[in-house]
Amino acid sequence: MFRNAYLLLLLTTLFWAGNAIAGKMAVGHVSPMILTAARWGFTVVILAFVGWRHLVADWQVIRKYSWFLLIAGTLGFTLFSVAMYCALLYTSATNVSIEQGGIPLVVFVTSFLLFRTRTTRGQIAGFALSFCGVIVAATHGEIQRLVHLEMNFGDALMLVAITTQGIYTVVLRRKPQVHWITLMVGLCLGAFLSAVPFVAAEAAIGATILPDPKGWAIIAYVVLFPSLIAQATYIRGVELIGANRAGLFINFLPLWGALLAVLLLGEAFQSYHAVALVLVLGGVLIAEHSGRKIAARKP
Repeated sequence: MFRNAYLLLLLTTLFWAGNAIAGKMAVGHVSPMILTAARWGFTVVILAFVGWRHLVADWQVIRKYSWFLLIAGTLGFTLFSVAMYCALLYTSATNVSIEQGGIPLVVFVTSFLLFRTRTTRGQIAGFALSFCGVIVAATHGEIQRLVHLEMNFGDALMLVAITTQGIYTVVLRRKPQVHWITLMVGLCLGAFLSAVPFVAAEAAIGATILPDPKGWAIIAYVVLFPSLIAQATYIRGVELIGANRAGLFINFLPLWGALLAVLLLGEAFQSYHAVALVLVLGGVLIAEHSGRKIAARKP
């Protein structure tokens, strides 16, 4: 059972990491806003078709939480996707993958600010270490850039992306108690609706690139793997070994992303990438270990 869970969770993070690679491959083949809208539009149609019975059963709850789903979908799906796909126009997929490892840091800070979540010295130290890793990746190993506020525009956009994703993760604790397919349909519909103004703005400045055959292949990948299959494998993995243990596998995302960027895109793996990976993953592991000690003491 555990081996099955480990395989499912490793596949989950592999598919999620592949989203950054797909976004990099999309440059010149489909524009970021079209890719974002297509991703969530096709996903919501497929999920609604598969889970229409759950939608009918949960309809009253969905109506009650419609604004929540719109805002959460905008934060976690639309803004994250828009920022990341645009970031990949200016920075490497390796950087984007490593910087995504900073999401737990934002979750930690937001949870404390909104819900005064209890923290330990180990968690603070761990997340501080992770933050240093994100900064190393964002400045390409040249920390002195911060003195002059110099940063690659793509890496700056990724800081926006991980911030929105972290806030979304914390806000999601207020989600309605409905079937997961119903929840995903609501979030994806909110994401699609909020992506429409971005598509219009992209068209207004003449930056729209309609998908060519490679663009359609990329859309198919981001719909099927990061958006649909990864959700199912993650949920099943959580069922098998629990949320706390399953959450630790998210730390593989920057590792998978860096590996895929080197293998599929031919990006050079720099020394600062290695330093950033060690800091990000080491910090998250320290924070996780400290957090689990607190959880183990609770009745």
